[in-house]
Amino acid sequence: MSPETLGTVILLGSFFVMIMLRFPIAYAVGLSTVFCLLSQGQQLVTMPQQMVRGVWSYSLMAVPFFITMGVLMGSGGISEKLIALANSLVGWMRGGLAMVNIVASYFFGGISGSASADTASLGSLLIPMMVDEGYDADFSTAVTITSSCEGLLVPPSHNMVIYATTAGGISVGSLFLAGYIPGALLALSLMIGSYIISVKRNYPKGDAFKLSRFFKQLKTSIWALAAIIIVVVGVVGGVFTATESAAIAVIYSLIVSVFIYKGMNWKGVWKALEQCIDTLAIVLILIATSSAFGYCLTLLHVPDKAAALITGVSSNPIVIALLLNVILLVLGCIMDMAPIILIATPILLPIATSIGIHPIQFGVMVILNCGIGLLTPPVGAVLFIGSAVGKTPMEKVVKATLPFYLCMIITLLLITFIPQISMLLPNLLGA
Repeated sequence: MSPETLGTVILLGSFFVMIMLRFPIAYAVGLSTVFCLLSQGQQLVTMPQQMVRGVWSYSLMAVPFFITMGVLMGSGGISEKLIALANSLVGWMRGGLAMVNIVASYFFGGISGSASADTASLGSLLIPMMVDEGYDADFSTAVTITSSCEGLLVPPSHNMVIYATTAGGISVGSLFLAGYIPGALLALSLMIGSYIISVKRNYPKGDAFKLSRFFKQLKTSIWALAAIIIVVVGVVGGVFTATESAAIAVIYSLIVSVFIYKGMNWKGVWKALEQCIDTLAIVLILIATSSAFGYCLTLLHVPDKAAALITGVSSNPIVIALLLNVILLVLGCIMDMAPIILIATPILLPIATSIGIHPIQFGVMVILNCGIGLLTPPVGAVLFIGSAVGKTPMEKVVKATLPFYLCMIITLLLITFIPQISMLLPNLLGA
């Protein structure tokens, strides 16, 4: 066995063994990197050097700001306003509250950028409301967790910033634009699935649609929705960078939450900042250790070997694209979102571009694949949060989610094989 092959076995083997033993993901990434460096005769000082290099990025400064913005807006009374807006828009349909859940997730995702925050915030309000109206608890929870993945695609998403940094040279503004139509497509597919189930189970309708009520709710919610406009228009229009827009959005979110909606006092602000620090610590240590892990992958030529292995299965671009999705879906079952983006992107992106998939389109594919992974056992964080919020056993939630998995897979395939879904807005606006 050559030193390169031995190093690859040690790096990937020890990593997956520690994952199966339920090591914290950052420890698994870091320790497997140390073992690999030792096996290759590398000095261990390489480890901290690569970790510092991984977080030494101006673009990554946007991540803590976006996380802070999401926590402030999510804790500041925004959820109720967005639910009321969604209800005025789609609540009249059969299974109206399910539709409200899906549309509210699209709005809220554009503020929080987090599927977990969406599930915890909107789910705690909507799941009990749906159950009281006669919806099954498992169905209500399934709608909540699957629709929360829209927030991963709709900007501003800190996971898109992480992908842009990992991929290298990818415009954050273009990625933001690329997420809108796929997010809307995912929402539409989930609404179709919800409608079919609602008709079959005779779930109730809401009040009839009234244009005056919609405009009234829009007037109330415009302060929350304006945060998205600040970020996206500012970045795409070149007014400021993603980092600058995120910093401005934090100040705006603070003003809206404390002074306009008055859903948070200064004590609540400090509590929200503590929550941000906890989340940010996890994200940054993952980015740092994954940078060192990526250095070992490059040292061992793993991306080249992976490309040769996958293209050796078939030279058909359709088959290769399907294989890329399968790999990401399998990784999503055993790993969290950020480490998949950080570790898989350097390996799979060159393969994707070799068959004509644009890096921006591939970024949307990665994000949605990882979102589906958040709903699948054994590591599905959003699945566990939804089960806890909905007070429903995980087994029942998984069973109720099966039709929605199908909706998400169909959306993923459309995004994979119809590039215009992701690329229309970036190309149209010249981002």
